[in-house]
Amino acid sequence: MPTQANDLDAYWMPFTPNRRFKAEPRIVSRAKGMVYYTPEGREVLDATAGLWCVNAGHGRAEITRAIAAQTDELDYATNFNLGHPKAFEFASRLVNILPGDLNHVFFTNSGSESVETALKIALAYHRVRGKGTKTRLIGRERGYHGVNFGGISVGGIPKNRQYFGGLLTGVDHLPHTFDPVRNAFSRGQPAHGAELADELERIVALHDASNIAAVIVEPVAGSAGVLPPPVGYLQKLRAICDRHDILLIFDEVITGFGRLGAPFAADHFGVQPDIVTLAKGITNAAVPMGAVAVRSHVHQAFMDGADAAIELFHGYTYSGHPLACAAGLATLDIYRDEALFERAAAIAPHWEQALHGLRDAPHVVDIRNIGLMGAVELAQIPGKPGERGQAIFHRLFDDGLLVRVTGDIIALSPSLIVTEDEIDRIVAAIREGLGKIA
Repeated sequence: MPTQANDLDAYWMPFTPNRRFKAEPRIVSRAKGMVYYTPEGREVLDATAGLWCVNAGHGRAEITRAIAAQTDELDYATNFNLGHPKAFEFASRLVNILPGDLNHVFFTNSGSESVETALKIALAYHRVRGKGTKTRLIGRERGYHGVNFGGISVGGIPKNRQYFGGLLTGVDHLPHTFDPVRNAFSRGQPAHGAELADELERIVALHDASNIAAVIVEPVAGSAGVLPPPVGYLQKLRAICDRHDILLIFDEVITGFGRLGAPFAADHFGVQPDIVTLAKGITNAAVPMGAVAVRSHVHQAFMDGADAAIELFHGYTYSGHPLACAAGLATLDIYRDEALFERAAAIAPHWEQALHGLRDAPHVVDIRNIGLMGAVELAQIPGKPGERGQAIFHRLFDDGLLVRVTGDIIALSPSLIVTEDEIDRIVAAIREGLGKIA
Protein backbone atom coordinates (compact mmCIF):
# COMPACT_ATOMS: atom_id res chain seq x y z
CA MET A 1 0.00 0.00 0.00
CA PRO A 2 1.44 3.43 -0.87
CA THR A 3 2.31 5.58 2.13
CA GLN A 4 1.22 9.14 2.69
CA ALA A 5 3.81 11.91 2.48
CA ASN A 6 3.62 12.45 6.25
CA ASP A 7 3.42 8.77 7.23
CA LEU A 8 5.62 8.43 10.33
CA ASP A 9 6.18 4.72 9.81
CA ALA A 10 8.27 5.08 6.66
CA TYR A 11 11.21 6.65 8.51
CA TRP A 12 13.30 4.25 10.62
CA MET A 13 14.77 6.74 13.08
CA PRO A 14 18.33 6.52 14.46
CA PHE A 15 19.08 5.90 18.16
CA THR A 16 15.35 6.23 18.89
CA PRO A 17 12.76 3.95 20.51
CA ASN A 18 10.74 4.02 17.28
CA ARG A 19 7.60 2.35 18.64
CA ARG A 20 7.36 4.85 21.48
CA PHE A 21 8.10 7.82 19.22
CA LYS A 22 5.53 6.85 16.60
CA ALA A 23 2.93 6.57 19.37
CA GLU A 24 3.91 9.96 20.87
CA PRO A 25 5.77 11.93 18.16
CA ARG A 26 7.80 15.00 19.04
CA ILE A 27 8.28 17.14 15.93
CA VAL A 28 10.12 20.42 15.37
CA SER A 29 9.73 22.29 12.12
CA ARG A 30 11.98 25.35 12.35
CA ALA A 31 14.66 26.87 14.57
CA LYS A 32 16.30 30.20 15.31
CA GLY A 33 19.01 31.08 17.78
CA MET A 34 18.55 28.96 20.89
CA VAL A 35 14.99 27.91 20.09
CA TYR A 36 13.23 25.14 18.17
CA TYR A 37 9.59 25.57 17.15
CA THR A 38 7.01 22.83 16.83
CA PRO A 39 4.63 22.83 13.83
CA GLU A 40 2.04 24.39 16.15
CA GLY A 41 4.44 27.25 16.95
CA ARG A 42 5.34 26.18 20.49
CA GLU A 43 8.86 27.22 21.57
CA VAL A 44 11.35 24.61 22.80
CA LEU A 45 14.58 25.97 24.26
CA ASP A 46 17.50 23.93 22.89
CA ALA A 47 19.93 22.94 25.66
CA THR A 48 21.84 20.53 23.41
CA ALA A 49 23.00 22.63 20.43
CA GLY A 50 21.05 20.20 18.26
CA LEU A 51 23.27 17.22 19.00
CA TRP A 52 26.43 18.87 20.35
CA CYS A 53 26.81 20.53 16.94
CA VAL A 54 24.98 23.84 16.41
CA ASN A 55 27.66 25.77 18.26
CA ALA A 56 26.80 29.19 16.80
CA GLY A 57 23.03 28.83 17.24
CA HIS A 58 20.33 27.91 14.76
CA GLY A 59 19.42 29.65 11.53
CA ARG A 60 22.58 31.65 10.89
CA ALA A 61 21.87 33.75 7.80
CA GLU A 62 25.59 34.08 7.03
CA ILE A 63 25.89 30.33 6.58
CA THR A 64 22.67 30.11 4.58
CA ARG A 65 23.90 32.78 2.17
CA ALA A 66 27.27 31.09 1.76
CA ILE A 67 25.63 27.76 0.91
CA ALA A 68 23.23 29.38 -1.57
CA ALA A 69 26.01 31.29 -3.29
CA GLN A 70 28.13 28.18 -3.56
CA THR A 71 25.21 26.22 -5.03
CA ASP A 72 24.95 28.78 -7.83
CA GLU A 73 28.69 28.74 -8.46
CA LEU A 74 29.65 25.05 -8.06
CA ASP A 75 27.26 22.50 -6.62
CA TYR A 76 29.61 19.52 -6.71
CA ALA A 77 33.06 18.50 -7.83
CA THR A 78 34.88 15.28 -7.09
CA ASN A 79 38.05 15.58 -5.06
CA PHE A 80 39.56 12.49 -6.67
CA ASN A 81 42.35 13.83 -8.91
CA LEU A 82 40.55 17.17 -9.06
CA GLY A 83 40.19 20.11 -6.73
CA HIS A 84 38.06 23.18 -6.14
CA PRO A 85 39.14 26.39 -4.38
CA LYS A 86 36.91 26.19 -1.30
CA ALA A 87 38.36 22.84 -0.18
CA PHE A 88 41.91 24.21 -0.14
CA GLU A 89 40.80 27.45 1.49
CA PHE A 90 38.85 25.66 4.20
CA ALA A 91 41.69 23.23 4.96
CA SER A 92 44.08 26.18 5.27
CA ARG A 93 41.72 28.05 7.59
CA LEU A 94 41.34 24.98 9.80
CA VAL A 95 45.09 24.46 10.01
CA ASN A 96 45.42 28.05 11.23
CA ILE A 97 43.30 27.36 14.33
CA LEU A 98 44.39 23.77 15.04
CA PRO A 99 46.93 23.31 17.83
CA GLY A 100 50.62 22.70 17.22
CA ASP A 101 51.67 21.22 13.90
CA LEU A 102 48.36 19.62 12.94
CA ASN A 103 49.02 20.97 9.47
CA HIS A 104 47.16 18.61 7.14
CA VAL A 105 43.42 17.98 6.84
CA PHE A 106 41.53 15.09 5.23
CA PHE A 107 37.81 15.76 4.73
CA THR A 108 35.03 13.29 5.56
CA ASN A 109 31.26 13.58 5.95
CA SER A 110 30.66 12.75 9.63
CA GLY A 111 32.27 11.97 12.94
CA SER A 112 31.94 8.24 12.30
CA GLU A 113 33.80 8.60 9.01
CA SER A 114 36.41 10.76 10.66
CA VAL A 115 37.16 8.05 13.21
CA GLU A 116 37.30 5.37 10.53
CA THR A 117 39.68 7.55 8.53
CA ALA A 118 41.90 8.28 11.54
CA LEU A 119 42.24 4.59 12.38
CA LYS A 120 43.16 3.76 8.79
CA ILE A 121 45.71 6.57 8.69
CA ALA A 122 47.25 5.30 11.94
CA LEU A 123 47.62 1.76 10.62
CA ALA A 124 48.96 2.90 7.26
CA TYR A 125 51.37 5.36 8.92
CA HIS A 126 53.27 2.60 10.65
CA ARG A 127 53.24 0.46 7.52
CA VAL A 128 54.81 3.14 5.31
CA ARG A 129 57.50 3.54 7.98
CA GLY A 130 58.38 -0.14 7.76
CA LYS A 131 56.67 -0.98 11.07
CA GLY A 132 53.80 -3.03 9.71
CA THR A 133 53.47 -5.12 12.88
CA LYS A 134 52.03 -2.09 14.70
CA THR A 135 48.38 -2.92 14.08
CA ARG A 136 46.75 -3.07 17.52
CA LEU A 137 44.35 -0.25 18.42
CA ILE A 138 43.55 0.85 21.96
CA GLY A 139 40.22 2.46 22.85
CA ARG A 140 38.56 3.05 26.19
CA GLU A 141 35.56 1.72 28.10
CA ARG A 142 32.53 4.02 27.80
CA GLY A 143 34.13 5.70 24.80
CA TYR A 144 32.00 6.63 21.79
CA HIS A 145 33.63 6.89 18.39
CA GLY A 146 30.71 6.70 15.98
CA VAL A 147 28.89 3.75 14.50
CA ASN A 148 31.12 2.35 11.76
CA PHE A 149 32.81 -0.96 12.49
CA GLY A 150 36.14 0.64 13.38
CA GLY A 151 34.47 3.14 15.67
CA ILE A 152 32.39 0.63 17.57
CA SER A 153 35.40 -1.69 17.83
CA VAL A 154 37.51 0.91 19.66
CA GLY A 155 34.42 2.34 21.35
CA GLY A 156 33.34 1.07 24.73
CA ILE A 157 29.58 1.49 25.00
CA PRO A 158 28.14 -2.04 25.25
CA LYS A 159 24.84 -1.47 23.43
CA ASN A 160 26.71 -0.06 20.42
CA ARG A 161 28.64 -3.33 20.17
CA GLN A 162 26.15 -5.92 21.37
CA TYR A 163 24.26 -6.77 18.19
CA PHE A 164 27.04 -6.63 15.61
CA GLY A 165 29.51 -9.37 14.80
CA GLY A 166 32.64 -8.80 12.78
CA LEU A 167 34.21 -6.14 14.98
CA LEU A 168 37.88 -5.43 14.43
CA THR A 169 40.27 -7.86 16.07
CA GLY A 170 43.42 -6.68 17.78
CA VAL A 171 41.64 -4.07 19.90
CA ASP A 172 42.06 -3.46 23.62
CA HIS A 173 40.37 -1.00 25.94
CA LEU A 174 41.65 1.22 28.71
CA PRO A 175 39.41 1.47 31.78
CA HIS A 176 37.04 4.41 31.89
CA THR A 177 37.78 7.25 34.28
CA PHE A 178 34.36 7.59 35.95
CA ASP A 179 34.78 7.33 39.73
CA PRO A 180 31.57 8.41 41.48
CA VAL A 181 32.89 7.47 44.92
CA ARG A 182 35.89 9.82 44.86
CA ASN A 183 34.78 12.36 42.26
CA ALA A 184 31.06 12.93 42.73
CA PHE A 185 29.86 16.47 41.99
CA SER A 186 33.22 17.47 40.49
CA ARG A 187 33.53 20.95 39.06
CA GLY A 188 35.70 20.76 35.96
CA GLN A 189 38.35 18.04 35.93
CA PRO A 190 38.00 15.52 38.77
CA ALA A 191 40.91 15.34 41.18
CA HIS A 192 41.30 11.57 41.26
CA GLY A 193 42.09 9.05 38.53
CA ALA A 194 45.22 10.11 36.63
CA GLU A 195 46.77 6.77 37.57
CA LEU A 196 44.26 5.02 35.30
CA ALA A 197 46.40 6.12 32.36
CA ASP A 198 49.07 3.73 33.64
CA GLU A 199 46.88 0.87 32.42
CA LEU A 200 48.30 1.68 29.00
CA GLU A 201 51.70 0.54 30.23
CA ARG A 202 50.15 -2.78 31.24
CA ILE A 203 48.69 -3.19 27.75
CA VAL A 204 52.04 -2.32 26.21
CA ALA A 205 53.74 -4.92 28.39
CA LEU A 206 51.17 -7.51 27.35
CA HIS A 207 51.37 -6.97 23.59
CA ASP A 208 54.73 -5.20 23.17
CA ALA A 209 54.92 -1.70 21.74
CA SER A 210 56.04 -3.09 18.38
CA ASN A 211 52.47 -4.31 17.87
CA ILE A 212 50.50 -1.23 18.98
CA ALA A 213 49.54 1.45 16.45
CA ALA A 214 47.41 4.01 18.26
CA VAL A 215 45.39 5.01 21.29
CA ILE A 216 42.10 6.82 20.67
CA VAL A 217 40.21 8.71 23.37
CA GLU A 218 37.68 11.48 23.65
CA PRO A 219 39.33 14.22 25.70
CA VAL A 220 35.94 14.50 27.40
CA ALA A 221 33.72 11.46 26.95
CA GLY A 222 30.48 13.01 25.72
CA SER A 223 27.96 10.34 24.77
CA ALA A 224 28.79 8.32 27.89
CA GLY A 225 27.45 11.19 29.97
CA VAL A 226 30.04 13.99 30.04
CA LEU A 227 33.07 12.46 31.76
CA PRO A 228 35.89 15.03 32.06
CA PRO A 229 39.40 13.56 32.32
CA PRO A 230 41.05 13.49 35.75
CA VAL A 231 43.74 16.09 36.33
CA GLY A 232 46.95 14.86 34.68
CA TYR A 233 45.36 11.89 32.91
CA LEU A 234 45.71 13.05 29.31
CA GLN A 235 49.25 14.24 29.95
CA LYS A 236 50.20 10.77 31.18
CA LEU A 237 48.66 9.14 28.10
CA ARG A 238 50.71 11.48 25.90
CA ALA A 239 53.93 10.61 27.73
CA ILE A 240 53.33 6.87 27.49
CA CYS A 241 52.52 7.08 23.78
CA ASP A 242 55.72 9.06 23.21
CA ARG A 243 57.80 6.44 25.02
CA HIS A 244 56.49 3.62 22.86
CA ASP A 245 56.06 5.21 19.40
CA ILE A 246 52.28 4.99 19.63
CA LEU A 247 50.05 7.57 17.94
CA LEU A 248 47.64 9.46 20.19
CA ILE A 249 44.29 10.23 18.56
CA PHE A 250 41.90 12.74 20.12
CA ASP A 251 38.28 12.31 19.06
CA GLU A 252 37.20 15.96 19.15
CA VAL A 253 33.94 15.52 17.26
CA ILE A 254 32.13 16.91 20.31
CA THR A 255 34.83 18.94 22.07
CA GLY A 256 36.08 20.78 18.98
CA PHE A 257 35.14 24.32 17.98
CA GLY A 258 34.77 26.04 21.30
CA ARG A 259 32.87 23.57 23.44
CA LEU A 260 35.43 23.90 26.24
CA GLY A 261 36.06 27.61 25.75
CA ALA A 262 39.10 27.04 23.53
CA PRO A 263 39.30 26.15 19.84
CA PHE A 264 39.89 22.48 20.72
CA ALA A 265 40.18 20.34 23.83
CA ALA A 266 43.85 19.83 22.97
CA ASP A 267 44.29 23.57 23.55
CA HIS A 268 42.27 23.52 26.76
CA PHE A 269 44.25 20.65 28.30
CA GLY A 270 47.61 21.58 26.80
CA VAL A 271 48.14 18.14 25.25
CA GLN A 272 49.22 17.70 21.63
CA PRO A 273 47.64 14.71 19.86
CA ASP A 274 49.07 13.24 16.66
CA ILE A 275 45.68 12.96 14.97
CA VAL A 276 42.39 14.76 15.68
CA THR A 277 38.93 13.80 14.44
CA LEU A 278 36.45 16.62 13.79
CA ALA A 279 32.79 17.02 12.75
CA LYS A 280 29.61 18.53 14.27
CA GLY A 281 30.57 22.18 14.94
CA ILE A 282 32.78 22.27 11.85
CA THR A 283 29.85 23.61 9.77
CA ASN A 284 27.50 24.52 12.64
CA ALA A 285 25.64 21.39 11.44
CA ALA A 286 24.27 23.24 8.40
CA VAL A 287 25.80 20.68 6.00
CA PRO A 288 27.14 17.26 7.06
CA MET A 289 30.94 17.29 7.21
CA GLY A 290 33.87 15.87 9.12
CA ALA A 291 37.63 16.08 9.00
CA VAL A 292 40.80 14.43 10.24
CA ALA A 293 43.83 16.58 11.03
CA VAL A 294 47.30 15.04 11.32
CA ARG A 295 50.65 16.34 12.48
CA SER A 296 53.39 17.08 9.99
CA HIS A 297 55.43 13.95 10.75
CA VAL A 298 52.41 11.73 10.10
CA HIS A 299 51.71 13.31 6.73
CA GLN A 300 55.37 13.37 5.76
CA ALA A 301 55.71 9.65 6.39
CA PHE A 302 53.23 9.01 3.58
CA MET A 303 54.93 11.45 1.25
CA ASP A 304 58.29 9.79 1.88
CA GLY A 305 57.36 6.15 2.29
CA ALA A 306 54.33 5.33 0.15
CA ASP A 307 55.03 2.64 -2.45
CA ALA A 308 52.37 3.84 -4.91
CA ALA A 309 51.43 7.08 -6.64
CA ILE A 310 48.37 7.42 -4.42
CA GLU A 311 49.80 7.75 -0.93
CA LEU A 312 46.57 6.88 0.94
CA PHE A 313 44.00 4.59 -0.69
CA HIS A 314 41.03 6.13 1.03
CA GLY A 315 38.34 8.74 0.39
CA TYR A 316 34.64 9.47 -0.01
CA THR A 317 32.52 10.70 -2.90
CA TYR A 318 31.60 13.77 -0.86
CA SER A 319 35.02 14.50 0.70
CA GLY A 320 35.49 18.27 0.64
CA HIS A 321 32.03 18.88 -0.81
CA PRO A 322 31.77 22.48 -2.09
CA LEU A 323 28.62 23.28 -0.11
CA ALA A 324 30.09 21.87 3.08
CA CYS A 325 33.30 23.85 2.60
CA ALA A 326 31.31 27.04 2.03
CA ALA A 327 29.31 26.38 5.19
CA GLY A 328 32.49 25.66 7.11
CA LEU A 329 34.18 28.87 6.01
CA ALA A 330 31.14 30.93 6.99
CA THR A 331 31.04 29.11 10.33
CA LEU A 332 34.70 29.90 11.05
CA ASP A 333 33.97 33.55 10.25
CA ILE A 334 31.19 33.60 12.85
CA TYR A 335 33.37 31.95 15.48
CA ARG A 336 36.06 34.56 14.84
CA ASP A 337 33.94 37.67 14.39
CA GLU A 338 31.76 37.00 17.44
CA ALA A 339 34.63 35.57 19.54
CA LEU A 340 32.43 32.63 20.43
CA PHE A 341 35.20 30.46 21.84
CA GLU A 342 36.18 33.25 24.21
CA ARG A 343 32.53 33.87 24.99
CA ALA A 344 32.08 30.23 25.98
CA ALA A 345 35.04 30.49 28.35
CA ALA A 346 33.62 33.65 29.90
CA ILE A 347 30.16 32.23 30.56
CA ALA A 348 31.35 28.78 31.71
CA PRO A 349 31.60 29.81 35.41
CA HIS A 350 27.94 30.85 35.44
CA TRP A 351 27.06 27.56 33.72
CA GLU A 352 28.95 25.63 36.40
CA GLN A 353 27.39 27.48 39.30
CA ALA A 354 23.85 27.18 37.93
CA LEU A 355 24.20 23.50 37.07
CA HIS A 356 25.53 22.55 40.50
CA GLY A 357 22.59 24.36 42.02
CA LEU A 358 20.60 21.24 41.10
CA ARG A 359 22.47 19.16 43.67
CA ASP A 360 19.47 19.04 45.99
CA ALA A 361 16.89 18.44 43.22
CA PRO A 362 14.86 15.20 43.25
CA HIS A 363 16.60 12.04 41.95
CA VAL A 364 20.00 13.73 41.41
CA VAL A 365 23.02 11.59 42.36
CA ASP A 366 25.82 13.41 40.53
CA ILE A 367 26.56 16.55 38.52
CA ARG A 368 29.55 17.04 36.23
CA ASN A 369 30.63 19.98 34.09
CA ILE A 370 33.47 21.31 32.01
CA GLY A 371 33.37 24.23 29.58
CA LEU A 372 29.84 24.41 28.17
CA MET A 373 29.19 20.73 28.77
CA GLY A 374 27.30 19.31 31.70
CA ALA A 375 25.58 16.21 33.00
CA VAL A 376 22.99 15.62 35.68
CA GLU A 377 22.95 11.95 36.65
CA LEU A 378 19.74 10.55 38.07
CA ALA A 379 19.18 7.56 40.33
CA GLN A 380 17.98 4.55 38.39
CA ILE A 381 14.55 3.11 38.99
CA PRO A 382 15.32 -0.39 40.35
CA GLY A 383 15.11 -2.92 37.53
CA LYS A 384 14.35 -0.24 34.94
CA PRO A 385 17.59 1.36 33.77
CA GLY A 386 17.00 4.33 31.50
CA GLU A 387 13.32 4.66 32.36
CA ARG A 388 13.78 7.76 34.49
CA GLY A 389 15.91 9.31 31.74
CA GLN A 390 13.17 8.78 29.19
CA ALA A 391 10.60 10.17 31.60
CA ILE A 392 12.52 13.40 32.14
CA PHE A 393 13.23 13.78 28.43
CA HIS A 394 9.52 13.62 27.59
CA ARG A 395 8.54 15.79 30.55
CA LEU A 396 11.01 18.53 29.66
CA PHE A 397 10.13 18.56 25.97
CA ASP A 398 6.47 18.96 26.86
CA ASP A 399 7.49 21.81 29.18
CA GLY A 400 9.50 23.55 26.44
CA LEU A 401 13.09 22.35 26.95
CA LEU A 402 15.12 19.99 24.78
CA VAL A 403 17.82 17.97 26.53
CA ARG A 404 19.69 14.82 25.58
CA VAL A 405 19.48 11.74 27.75
CA THR A 406 21.82 8.80 27.76
CA GLY A 407 20.46 6.15 30.07
CA ASP A 408 19.54 8.02 33.24
CA ILE A 409 21.89 10.92 32.57
CA ILE A 410 20.74 14.33 31.35
CA ALA A 411 23.49 15.58 29.03
CA LEU A 412 23.64 19.28 28.26
CA SER A 413 25.62 21.28 25.70
CA PRO A 414 24.00 24.63 24.85
CA SER A 415 25.14 26.66 21.89
CA LEU A 416 28.03 29.02 22.53
CA ILE A 417 25.62 31.96 22.13
CA VAL A 418 23.68 30.97 25.28
CA THR A 419 22.98 33.82 27.71
CA GLU A 420 23.03 33.76 31.50
CA ASP A 421 19.26 34.16 31.48
CA GLU A 422 18.87 31.14 29.19
CA ILE A 423 21.18 29.09 31.40
CA ASP A 424 19.02 29.99 34.39
CA ARG A 425 15.89 29.00 32.45
CA ILE A 426 17.45 25.65 31.49
CA VAL A 427 18.33 24.84 35.09
CA ALA A 428 14.97 26.02 36.45
CA ALA A 429 13.10 23.88 33.92
CA ILE A 430 15.15 20.80 34.85
CA ARG A 431 14.47 21.34 38.56
CA GLU A 432 10.75 21.74 37.92
CA GLY A 433 10.68 18.73 35.60
CA LEU A 434 12.47 16.49 38.10
CA GLY A 435 9.79 17.37 40.63
CA LYS A 436 7.10 16.12 38.25
CA ILE A 437 8.46 12.62 37.56
CA ALA A 438 8.57 9.56 39.76
